[in-house]
Amino acid sequence: MPASVDVLRGAGAIAAFMSTTPKRVYALKAQQAFPFFMEGATICARKTTLMAWVEMQEMDHDARGTL
Repeated sequence: MPASVDVLRGAGAIAAFMSTTPKRVYALKAQQAFPFFMEGATICARKTTLMAWVEMQEMDHDARGTL
């Protein structure tokens, strides 16, 4: 995927991709709980990196055997 298509710019774009709210994106950013980077004052994330992060979260969850 070309880098220009892979990058989500802004909490709104990240939130839409993750099916959450911009407020939740900012909370995760404050906790440094998900992969993001900054372009100046704009929070950004790569779609491919977020999908890999979600997969890791799922594997961790499955390994713990919790619901």
